[in-house]
Amino acid sequence: MNNFESVLILTPLLSEEATQELIGKFRSFLTDNGAEIIHEDSWGLKKLAYPIQKKTTGYYHITEFKAPGELINKLELAYKREERVMRFLTIRLDKHGVAYNERKRAGLTTRKSREQQKEGETA
Repeated sequence: MNNFESVLILTPLLSEEATQELIGKFRSFLTDNGAEIIHEDSWGLKKLAYPIQKKTTGYYHITEFKAPGELINKLELAYKREERVMRFLTIRLDKHGVAYNERKRAGLTTRKSREQQKEGETA
């Protein structure tokens, strides 16, 4: 089982209920196919760097999960079939990416928090 992170950009035209329903659909797809969801983060509606399908904003959602490598092709096919998904990117995380995500969840990724952690270790 490998660690993966998948970023979705959904169309901004969806209601909150429709957005949560679509995210739930992909969450259940992952768990039904043997994946273990580690963390999910919804960034919400953000401005895009360039227009996609004549839209300047999109709803961002990130899912970190453990899954067998064969599942990724099925997952990306499901993303492509869903017309409400404007863009997606799934990457495999190496040990450094996993460690970074763990620090980020613990709130240790900012410079100030790293300095405070070092002060605590030396004291």
